[in-house]
Amino acid sequence: KIYMGNKNILILCTGNSCRSQIAEGYLKFFLKKRVNVYSAGVDNHEINSLAIKTMKDDGIDISKQTSNNINEFKSIEFDHIITVCDNAQEKCPIFFSKNAIRTHHAFFDPSSIKNPKLIDSAFEKCRDQIKLFCKEFSEKYFS
Repeated sequence: KIYMGNKNILILCTGNSCRSQIAEGYLKFFLKKRVNVYSAGVDNHEINSLAIKTMKDDGIDISKQTSNNINEFKSIEFDHIITVCDNAQEKCPIFFSKNAIRTHHAFFDPSSIKNPKLIDSAFEKCRDQIKLFCKEFSEKYFS
């Protein structure tokens, strides 16, 4: 849903499967529909099931979110663009919402961990870092 008159935030990552999905969930939680929050990828993949699980463990359901490509949002003028990985920062077109406030924070990619004993803790660590970032971002720009 688009809430007219609200500001628009876009969170970008490479595949829009994990970090950007987690950030979308937390920004929606912290900002409570006062802004429109979207996430997208330079390429898009399906949402990582471990991202869904780790967010559910913190009481937030992101299972209904969709994986989107940046090109789907060309017609929206964004007030904020947040890149959560270096690849997205490098590939985000400069013409895309050129008046947007751009924020970059490269979060570790927990989906890169292949050791089954370390995967859950990697997702939890990433989730907790993104949660703190989103809380601070929300307070800085929307309190």
